[in-house]
Amino acid sequence: MSEQNHSNPSAAPQRGLTAKIVKLFTISQLSPLFLIGALLAGMAALLLTPREEDPQIIVPVMDVLVEYPGAAAEEVEKLVTTPLETLLKQIDSVEYVYSASMPGRAIATVRYYVGEDREDSLVKTWSKVMSNQDIIPAGVTRWSVKPISIDDVPIVMLTLSSASPLNDEMALRRIADELVSRLRGVDNVAKSWVVGGARRQITINPIPAALIARDVSLAEIIAALQATNINVQVGSIASGNRDIDLEAGPYFTSVEEVGATILKSVDGRPVYLRDVARIQDGPEDQQHYTRIGFGPAVQDMKLVGQELDPSAQPGEERAMVTIAIAKRQGSNAVQVAEDVIAFTESEMGSIIPDDVSVTITRDYGETADHKVNELVKHLLLAIAIIVVLLAISLGPKESLIVSIAVPVTFAITLLCDLIFGYTINRVTMFALILSLGLLVNDPIVDVENIYRHYKLKKEPPLQALLTAVDEVRPPTILATFAVIVSFLPMLFITGMMGPYMAPMAFNVPIAMLVSLIVAFTITPWASYKLLQSEYGKSEEQFELRKTRVYRFYQATLGYLIATPGRSRLFLLIVLAAFAGSAMLAATRAVPLKLLPFDNKNELQLVIDMPAGSTLEQTEEVARALGQFLATVNEVTDYQSYVGLASPMDFNGMVRHYYLRRDNFVGDLRVNLLPRSSVNRTPIRLPCVSATLSRP
Repeated sequence: MSEQNHSNPSAAPQRGLTAKIVKLFTISQLSPLFLIGALLAGMAALLLTPREEDPQIIVPVMDVLVEYPGAAAEEVEKLVTTPLETLLKQIDSVEYVYSASMPGRAIATVRYYVGEDREDSLVKTWSKVMSNQDIIPAGVTRWSVKPISIDDVPIVMLTLSSASPLNDEMALRRIADELVSRLRGVDNVAKSWVVGGARRQITINPIPAALIARDVSLAEIIAALQATNINVQVGSIASGNRDIDLEAGPYFTSVEEVGATILKSVDGRPVYLRDVARIQDGPEDQQHYTRIGFGPAVQDMKLVGQELDPSAQPGEERAMVTIAIAKRQGSNAVQVAEDVIAFTESEMGSIIPDDVSVTITRDYGETADHKVNELVKHLLLAIAIIVVLLAISLGPKESLIVSIAVPVTFAITLLCDLIFGYTINRVTMFALILSLGLLVNDPIVDVENIYRHYKLKKEPPLQALLTAVDEVRPPTILATFAVIVSFLPMLFITGMMGPYMAPMAFNVPIAMLVSLIVAFTITPWASYKLLQSEYGKSEEQFELRKTRVYRFYQATLGYLIATPGRSRLFLLIVLAAFAGSAMLAATRAVPLKLLPFDNKNELQLVIDMPAGSTLEQTEEVARALGQFLATVNEVTDYQSYVGLASPMDFNGMVRHYYLRRDNFVGDLRVNLLPRSSVNRTPIRLPCVSATLSRP
């Protein structure tokens, strides 16, 4: 039968809707346009979609902080905490309420259900407390409602330190305060604050003998300072065709002005503050200690504006001040971190003196980018393996056709992530890797059947392609939707794991749907263009039974099912293998974990001394731990916070570590070498922390 006869429309078999769609995309230019458009959209989505380490989990949490000076913990619990808990439990959509009572203060934490709107939850909490002002005890002096969010966790921590004795804690604090005020102008920077150092303070030490001699009391000193250290608008006057504003003040600007404060007049002579007290301008009283120490791997410590700090030696500790920077919700953690570090580097030599080192003690932007890039690398490796296997089993042309479906599918899937507000994180990339082996099924089935029909030569190339696609289209559609349905239950996971696993429940079904669309459009077009050379390439009649794959399959499987006894034995072996593999999980012979072990290069050690311990005793323990850390080869640097909390991480946010502030508390944050640069398994790091915690 000639090609002309086969191409006669009247002789062509009647096709369904799917065949018409396939034919339209095969003979027109829609498929190459779709291919190019999808790849361009995917590249744009890859660049524009925010990157972060973990998916966003929206769990509105509010802290209600109450101050009740002079009350014992039992009184605070009875008069404040218990009634407050009762009120908060009455709010709609509240899941948990838990509290803590302490002498003179209390904290009640209200947690709403996952997915509740954060602003609405804040309004409901505020309204409930405000509408019950009448039941607040008279002794309560202050209360506040503070929302807590995952975006409050700083993504960048910059630690300022110096080997020069001129840059003490007060000097470092002043530099950090100026720097953080400028960093707040960087795009997408949200909450930012300074931890550690010593603020500038004017200290007044009254001289008892001078107070008695001039008949001055401490109350008179306080009243005089309060009345003098003011700056108020008192009106205006018109003079010379100008309106001049008048102010009474201004605030104190120097120690001399403080000393010149008049306390009273005795026998017509004024008594100045400098006459009855010693006045000092310096750092505030020691209420905490913050230091940075260096480990044996100090040469790998990350610095801003320089490769290494030659003055930093293993085992050395020096005063430090830390700047914590958080990002806005939905912004790109990688970009924000890069912008913050770049801006800080631009300030080196101006507000940051040359003898002050800026250490990057936390960079979640870098870790997020590293994890995403690591998963991208594994994704490309998986694609390469699939291409090689397909090239061996089907052929290079067939492998190329199937491999086209992978970037197109992932490109459109990432575009959907951008449109629907998902970020690129490790769960998203894990979902793409998981779907990789599933999404190539449809193109493989299409290409294999098209290749077979081209070898049979029963119809012209276009008709053979349509027939081949028609034969396998119903099972491929059914198989695709079967996979999609198997992942849909993940959309109904409750609790915190719901939004955490949402990228997987979204990306796998989307990838499968896109792969089905690609099987309707690009795969037939590419097969028609690349496999036509196989049509009529050999004049010999193609017989499936003569192929090597068929002969091998018949020799192996045919032997197993040749008799009923062998068939039953083979089925029993399969069932036993299945039961054995299931028992591996049931007996914990194979560890079960939702995600792989995290590659963290930071460690936190929490110090809880007995209540009543002095600040110096807690500092002594922190120094002992620091001396040990200085001997661990993988340690680059560590930061010691005594008497106050370090900038929180996700664990500290959940556990409210950021509220720790007392003489008997402290913590150390340890930075380790990246896993790629040490010959050490990540499972051993928790063992190190346990060893350090025992003293």
